Amino acid sequence: MENAVEIKGLTKKYKDFTLDVSAVIPKGFSTALIGANGAGKTTLIDILCGVTAKSGGEAVYFEDMTDTDDDALRNRIGFCSAANYFPLDWKLKTIAECMAIGCDNFDRARFTELCAKWKLGSPDDKKQKNMMKQSDGNRMRAALAAVLARNTDLLVLDEPASSLDPLARDQLCDMFREYLAGRDGERTILFSTHNIADMELATDYAIFMARGRVIEQGFVEDLKEKYILVHGDAETGSKAKPLMLSYSVNSTAFEGIALAENSANLEAVGAINERPTLQQLSVGILRKAEEDAGK
Repeated sequence: MENAVEIKGLTKKYKDFTLDVSAVIPKGFSTALIGANGAGKTTLIDILCGVTAKSGGEAVYFEDMTDTDDDALRNRIGFCSAANYFPLDWKLKTIAECMAIGCDNFDRARFTELCAKWKLGSPDDKKQKNMMKQSDGNRMRAALAAVLARNTDLLVLDEPASSLDPLARDQLCDMFREYLAGRDGERTILFSTHNIADMELATDYAIFMARGRVIEQGFVEDLKEKYILVHGDAETGSKAKPLMLSYSVNSTAFEGIALAENSANLEAVGAINERPTLQQLSVGILRKAEEDAGK
């Protein structure tokens, strides 16, 4: 398996937080960066895209490029932050003009097409609202249209679905697949998300983070073979708990995740085992991280 990015002991030290990450972003796939608020997802993305300086370690891009190859990398990576990506007094026309100047791989016709698809209007219209007068969702749509209109090898997107409605998230998933298919497995996507259920169909590989560290990573289908969703009544839960990685219970029922290797033993005590969704898997893995931190 080729990697679009190999992260080797990448660190960033703050007064009360330290990021220390080793991970891979497989080439040709869409990778989701998953974690609670404060896990370090945005810090990692900002370092990978040159927005924030690292304290140590390195990231190798496309097999042989590092962050010392700034100009070449900038042309191959499309970055979109969760914050206001463009100045709020800009209009679509301004965005198109500035992207064309700053990026030699920007396709204005593609940008116009994406703006129309997302009902933002046309950058050629004389009457346009600036970003200040747009909704949060439309600001994100404009930023995504601009970055997707570039001919890049890697998209790095920080919470691209956070302000989008369900239909727009579904359209974003379609655009992810279209982007990946555009160059026969040579393109890659890395994105962070809290909308795990809505973005599951757009996720091939997942990296789970907690407290500045990677706590699990792998292809989603492999992770769904490694872990199982376990549930049943509360009485069964007390017997199943020693075999569980994460566990929640109320007066009538319990649910959590366990390693698939414990499937037979869990069935023996009356628990029901199922294949987890990515949402259920994420909750279980992150819950275990929180429980471990509290010990």
